[in-house]
Amino acid sequence: MTPPAAPPGTAAEPDSPAADRPLLRAAGLHKSYGATPALAGASFSIDAGEVVAVMGPSGSGKSTLLHCLAGIITPDEGTVHFQGAELSALSDSERSRLRRGDFGFVFQFGRLVPELTCLENVALPMRLAGTPRRAAEGTAGEWLARLEVSDTHAKRPGQISGGQGQRVAVARALAARPRVVFADEPTGALDTLNGERVMELLTAAARDTGAAVVLVTHESRVAAYSDREVVVRDGRVRDLGAGAAGHR
Repeated sequence: MTPPAAPPGTAAEPDSPAADRPLLRAAGLHKSYGATPALAGASFSIDAGEVVAVMGPSGSGKSTLLHCLAGIITPDEGTVHFQGAELSALSDSERSRLRRGDFGFVFQFGRLVPELTCLENVALPMRLAGTPRRAAEGTAGEWLARLEVSDTHAKRPGQISGGQGQRVAVARALAARPRVVFADEPTGALDTLNGERVMELLTAAARDTGAAVVLVTHESRVAAYSDREVVVRDGRVRDLGAGAAGHR
């Protein structure tokens, strides 16, 4: 399946200066909620095909950083660039198109649409991007098989286990072949065995498709699947260097 087209002004031509920059880069991010600062000058970058674990204690600003990187929220100060284009300069519709095509999301509790079957859930981002139903559901079926949950096709989220649901969520995030996958505590609601299998499948599939993964976690065993680890503390980001996967 051909990846969805990028929003106007976001994609860098191979010969352009932006092609040599990180795929996604944030600089000097500040974000406060009332009088409470969540980010205080945070900077971050990730290259195409890289898996970066974002670690830190609860309340350190990890999820706020992810939401700024994904264009879900706008920082009070600082910039976020994707393929050389600043997210805040894009219109709401262009940012929405990014989140439907170039960005994929995996959350702690899956957030599948309960009224839809698992096949329809995986196909949904592609359908919203304009892919015909038959093609979208064909691709969705392939991804359910790849994530080892083919038997969930006709089932709704309430009829499957938490581990199965999270694999369906990973399939949904990857089916449209995004450039970046944002995974916010993707194993937080799973037992150890299911969590490790989800991480194996997520990182293997992302590397196969060349997607970058921003992995927010507080668990070192989950961060071990990354190429590089950073820690968020007091609203700032410190790079810890290669993760366990980076030494393999």
